Amino acid sequence: MEKEKQLLLLCCQLIEQTLNWGESSIWSNHDFEQLSKLIFEKTRVQLSISTLKRIWGKVRYESFPTSATLNALACFLDYTSWRDFRQHHQVNGVIEQVAIPPEEEAKPVIKPLKKRYKYPWLIGGLLIALLCLYFIGTKKKTIVDASTVKFSSRYASDGLPNSVVFQYDASAFHSDSVYIQQSWDPERRERVPGNGKQYTSIYYHPGYFLAKLIVDKQIKKETTVFIKTKGWIGIVDHLPVPVYLSPGEITGHGYMGISGDVMQQKLGTGVFNNTWVKFSNVREFPGIKAGDFTLECTLRNTSTAGQSVCSKANLTILGVGAAIVIPIVNKGCIADIGVLTGENWIGGKDHDLSAFGCDFAQFQNLKCSVKDHRLKIYLNNKQIMDVEQKHSIGRVVGIRFEFEGPGQVKQFKLETPGAPAYEESF
Repeated sequence: MEKEKQLLLLCCQLIEQTLNWGESSIWSNHDFEQLSKLIFEKTRVQLSISTLKRIWGKVRYESFPTSATLNALACFLDYTSWRDFRQHHQVNGVIEQVAIPPEEEAKPVIKPLKKRYKYPWLIGGLLIALLCLYFIGTKKKTIVDASTVKFSSRYASDGLPNSVVFQYDASAFHSDSVYIQQSWDPERRERVPGNGKQYTSIYYHPGYFLAKLIVDKQIKKETTVFIKTKGWIGIVDHLPVPVYLSPGEITGHGYMGISGDVMQQKLGTGVFNNTWVKFSNVREFPGIKAGDFTLECTLRNTSTAGQSVCSKANLTILGVGAAIVIPIVNKGCIADIGVLTGENWIGGKDHDLSAFGCDFAQFQNLKCSVKDHRLKIYLNNKQIMDVEQKHSIGRVVGIRFEFEGPGQVKQFKLETPGAPAYEESF
C-alpha cells in the first residue's frame, strides 16, 4: 500500500505539471472544479470536487481511492489504466521521481561555517547582507505597473470558425514564459513571444470566453471573447477540426436535429460513443434575468444501442460567468453523468442521479427554473432536483442542446416573469 501511495503522489505531481496552474497548495475550489471538468471531458469519468480534494490532501481522509478513480487519473495522463501507469513508473519495485524543470531546481545549499574560521559571525553577516540585496533586487524586477500590461482582442469575422487577433504587451516582465489561453481550459493555451505584440488564435465553437494573458504561470490580464451565432448552428465534435452542419442538415419535420445516417456520412463511422453533436444559439437575450428565469424544452436522443450505448443528452445554459448543464441519459448510465449548477459539479459517481434516467423511445420534457437562489430541475413534469445556487451565472448568453450521437429538439421556451419570452417550435 505504501508503494501505491507513492505512485498516487507521483500521479498528482505529473497532473500538476500537465496543468501548469502553479503549486497545488494554493489551488482554490474553482481550480478543483475545473480539474473535475477536464478529467470528465477527457475520460468521461466524473470525479467530484471532494474526491479530488481528498486525493490532493486538502481534506483528511484515510481510505485509498477506488480503482475507478485511479484509472481515471491515469487515463487523464494518457495511460490506458492505473496498472499501465504503475508499470511505466515502477522499475524493480522502485517508484521513479518527478524530474524538476531546470528553472525550478533548488539553489545550492550554503554549508554551515566550520569552527576554523576566526570570525564566523562576520562572514555570516556578509552572507545575510548579500542575500537581502539579492531578494530586494529580485523584488524590484518583478514589480510591474499594471497599466503597462496590455491585452485586448478583436474578431476577424462574424461567423464560424472565427479568428481572434489578440493585442498584448507583456514586455515589462522580461519573461520568455508568456502564454495566451483561449478560455478556462489549459489545453487551449498557446505560447507567444515575450516581446511580441500580436497573436491570432482560431475559435471553432461559439460561446462567451475569458481569454487570459499568463506570465510566469500567473494570470496577468483577461479579455472577453464573445463568439455569437446567427440563429441555430449544428456542430459535430471532431478532432482536430469539428464538422459544421448546414441548415438543411439540421432541419427536420417538426424538430431540429440530425439523423444517424447523416452523422455516419460525416464521420465515416456508425458508432458514436463519446461523439457529440451540439446545437447552439449564442446571443444576447434582453429581458432574461439569470437569477429569475425558466427554460423548458422537449428533446430526445435517437441513437440505437449499436450507435451509442448510453445515448446521453444535455441542456446547457451559458452565462457570462458560468453555465448550467443538465443531463438526461439511458437509465443504466446514470453513474456516467453529472449536473453543473453554475457553481458546483454534482457527479453521478458519488450522488444518486437515477431521476435523470429516462426512456428515449419518447420525447422528454426537460425544465429548469432559477429563483430565490434555488435551481430546480423537472423531467416530464416531475421535480428531480432542488439545489442552492448562491451566485447566478450572470447574463444569459446562450442555449445549447448536446447529444451523444443523433438527437432531436422539438421546442424550447425561455422566459423571465414580466418580460417577453423567447420560444421556438421547430
